[in-house]
Amino acid sequence: MENCIIKSPLGFTEISGDKNGIMKVAVLNSEEKLTDNIPSVLKDCAIQVQEYFDGTRKDFDLKLNPQGTDFQKKVWEQLKTIPYGKTISYLDLSKQLGDVKAIRAAASANGKNPLWIVIPCHRVIGSDGSLTGYASGLHRKQWLLEHESPYKQQSLF
Repeated sequence: MENCIIKSPLGFTEISGDKNGIMKVAVLNSEEKLTDNIPSVLKDCAIQVQEYFDGTRKDFDLKLNPQGTDFQKKVWEQLKTIPYGKTISYLDLSKQLGDVKAIRAAASANGKNPLWIVIPCHRVIGSDGSLTGYASGLHRKQWLLEHESPYKQQSLF
């Protein structure tokens, strides 16, 4: 497996994968040494992550290979259907999965998503509109939702 560290507006980001696909994209809570030479199997992902943060990419087109249970993979596939700039509730997610009672299991799988921003788990919010739960921190979830919002908040000063 190959690894690299790139910088994003939300922190140092680790990308891991191999010829079978990208296995992990994770924002780190510490400063790391940036990778000088990004491995060829990770270059496209690094470019697309940068394009996302630059505002020129709304959808990722990558070969993915996340590791998880069958249920987790089913949840992650469902998350990929949430359009850029849109949100759904955890309840809506469990309904889309066909079991309204699976809300906690769906939320747990959402929290174990290994492909930060590529599989848009940040687009799932509480039924009341609250930014509940986010493994990478609620400040990052809020930033990502504002980044994707068609209504940009402008400063008055």
